[in-house]
Amino acid sequence: MNPFEEWIRDVLMAEMASAGYDTFVENDSGFEAYLSKEYFLPDFLDSLLEQYSGSSQLKWSSEEIEARNWNEEWEKNYFKPLVIGNDVVVRAPFHHDYPACKHEIIIEPNMAFGTGNHETTSQVMEFMLEIDFKDKSVLDMGCGTGILAILAGQLGAHTITAIDIDHWAYEAVVENSVLNNVPQIKAIRGDASLLGDEMFDVVLANIQKNIILSDLPAYVKVMKPGAVIVISGFYEDDLADILPVANELGLVFRKKRVRNNWTAALLERQ
Repeated sequence: MNPFEEWIRDVLMAEMASAGYDTFVENDSGFEAYLSKEYFLPDFLDSLLEQYSGSSQLKWSSEEIEARNWNEEWEKNYFKPLVIGNDVVVRAPFHHDYPACKHEIIIEPNMAFGTGNHETTSQVMEFMLEIDFKDKSVLDMGCGTGILAILAGQLGAHTITAIDIDHWAYEAVVENSVLNNVPQIKAIRGDASLLGDEMFDVVLANIQKNIILSDLPAYVKVMKPGAVIVISGFYEDDLADILPVANELGLVFRKKRVRNNWTAALLERQ
């Protein structure tokens, strides 16, 4: 992007999040965006940049990321220890300088993204610290590395189902659940179509707007009466599209968190 315009970057990130991009890394000239290979559509990027080209020259390039030493990559570039509410620290095995907290989550960096550093994940975790998880059943949709599922287990959840369509995410959840001694996590590769008869007390869905709108009926179907759902992965303005759908499904909006326009919302099933 030349010259750099922060508002254009924010708009592009919002548009791309709605198209399936789930991780963004900002830099001085724009940003990097990541999504699964099967969702990559060059025509979408061409159309998007043409739409917002004006005062700034916008260009994009792509790279298919192969397996590599992600410990080294994340240690050098991205993954720093994260503290949530002075109660949770998220770190990698290679981190040594971090504060002592009640809950410590160790994430092994790999091809699946999700270290808690993004506003959506950290805000969901903040909500989780306010929820009673003791002996509860939990569904984590779009679980990524399993960070939310692991925290649910540490907060007392009895059973946890973690679902993600990405193969690397599935592998990450299996590995990280062992690393954090949370054996009650059941990892599944797939999407909401795999939800069956099991009912849940808490649903976590940190994905993106379009998937939430599409799959919300499936989530509600497996929520017990009085169950809560925390949704995130979208911007504050997107709530205007999501809440009417949620209300029709019997969900009542309770509260939200907003940071840098990224939003997390807590809703309850009647």
